[in-house]
Amino acid sequence: MGPSILDALNVRVVGSGKKFLVLAHGLGTDQSVWSRILPYFRTHYKVILFDLVCAGSVNPDYFDFRRYDKLDAFVDDLLQILDALRVDRCYYVGHSLSSMIGILAAIRRPELFAKLILIGASPRFLNDEDYHGGFEKGEIEKVFVAMESNYKAWVNGYAPLAVGADVPAAVREFSRTLFNVRPDISLFVSQTVFNSDLRDKLKLVKVPCCIIQTAKDVSVPSSVATYLKENLGGRSTVEMMDVEGHLPHLSAPALLAHHLTRALSR
Repeated sequence: MGPSILDALNVRVVGSGKKFLVLAHGLGTDQSVWSRILPYFRTHYKVILFDLVCAGSVNPDYFDFRRYDKLDAFVDDLLQILDALRVDRCYYVGHSLSSMIGILAAIRRPELFAKLILIGASPRFLNDEDYHGGFEKGEIEKVFVAMESNYKAWVNGYAPLAVGADVPAAVREFSRTLFNVRPDISLFVSQTVFNSDLRDKLKLVKVPCCIIQTAKDVSVPSSVATYLKENLGGRSTVEMMDVEGHLPHLSAPALLAHHLTRALSR
């Protein structure tokens, strides 16, 4: 990257508290996805916001297909941001892809993280013999074909399913940020994510974790939250939200803020 990572990934620090709180978005969104969550925490924390390199709000020239074919490169970016900001300890909230990034970062640098809060997290999306990730390989391949052949049509079909709840404004907002991502980058990162398997890494996580899972999520079955709790190496809890969808920060921000506040206070 030419510019500093703080500039390239649009890093912002907002708030007047003493403790650091990282809000890390998932694939298909950008840091704006936290806009309805931020007011609940900016008076109590220094909130760190940034965009993943695959976000539509980041110059696509910064996306190196050779580098970002593994999640470790995203972990490198996160740790570089925290080091550049001289963060010695933080609370980390990661959604979907960023929950996996947080898990890997906490294994590598456990002293940096007071707690991980994982929203819509999954260590593996594909089903296995003794594991229900939610998708068969053939299903995923069809998704990739749909994304490649007609990205606009795929977004228009996927966004309402992902949001789940009947919240048209949330569907519009998720569609907007999905459309902002260059289609080849969206497809490439989706393939990276769906081909990842972090199950054997979970026991290495010693940082306390809170898993936040909605009642019905098209991307992550509720059984995955139980799997995470049983297999993470440190103390972990599960918070179930009585709403549908993979993006509660868009569809039910006040309720998510309540669960985040409770998770942070434990």
